[in-house]
Amino acid sequence: MTPFHLLLLFLVFFNIATSSESKLTLDYYKKTCPGLQQTIRQVITDKQIASSTTAAATLRLFFHDCMVNGCDGSILISSNAFNTAERDADINLSLPGDGFEVVTRAKTALELECPDIVSCADILALAARDLVTMVGGPYYDVRLGRKDGFVSKASEAEAAMPKPTMPLSQIIKIFEARGLSVQEMVALTGAHTIGFTHCKEFSHRLYNFSKKSDYDPTLYPKYAEGLRKLCENYTKDPTMSAFNDVMTPNKFDNMYYKNLQKGLGLLASDQAMAVDGRTKPYVDLYAGNQTAFFQAFARAIEKVSVYQVKTGRKGEVRHRCDAFNSLQT
Repeated sequence: MTPFHLLLLFLVFFNIATSSESKLTLDYYKKTCPGLQQTIRQVITDKQIASSTTAAATLRLFFHDCMVNGCDGSILISSNAFNTAERDADINLSLPGDGFEVVTRAKTALELECPDIVSCADILALAARDLVTMVGGPYYDVRLGRKDGFVSKASEAEAAMPKPTMPLSQIIKIFEARGLSVQEMVALTGAHTIGFTHCKEFSHRLYNFSKKSDYDPTLYPKYAEGLRKLCENYTKDPTMSAFNDVMTPNKFDNMYYKNLQKGLGLLASDQAMAVDGRTKPYVDLYAGNQTAFFQAFARAIEKVSVYQVKTGRKGEVRHRCDAFNSLQT
């Protein structure tokens, strides 16, 4: 065999190896870490029972990770003297610690079971799915094989994440830039059916709203009154918060959309979806049909979960989730 043929053969095998390496599959860890699913489910079950906000915290963490340069675990990186990481961006400072903790627990357990095999990005994706299902939401497939990214910058998070004070048109553009339609945006925002938001994120709707009204008139009056009492000392205590869904705060259901129809939307950007012509039809659809919401959410979150994932040599499997391997001893 000539050197040319040897080179050609090498390139063929190399292409096969790298192409197969870069594909996400449902059974990616079947041989290398067969107990993966069971281990994660045990960890998330124990954590959710101990802290009922874990599901919402982890789902939010997953979404914030994926919206910035794809689902690569970059949100998990801690800042150091040389870099301010994503998790310390202002938009991410309110992320509950339960989400970070459940990933850390799962990673620790998996490192004992199958060292240096399972990426933090995959752990976060699986934990979010299993927790959504655990609190009553839809089951959806999570393809695996993501690698952990090499970059985590607070500045990129600030530029990429939608904020509740943004006009709806601007939020729509952020989702569209990631290939997500208006309908998919409305379905994904239904994640607010669980979890809470700190008072500072919606306080502008409650106090000195305008010359005509102390509070945002799109809020149901008694709901606004209750929120004003709840948050009256939020400047002294920044941890003060309210449930996103005042009716069924710990259950993944379609009550969030029903609340929007009644003026019980906590965030201005959410409430705007109930009246804007581009989004109102989907709010009404999901308010009246939980199955339709679950199906749309499952499709949309699956799409998000594979957005700009790193595979092969474009990433790594971190030894610990809060630091790049190059910075670990």
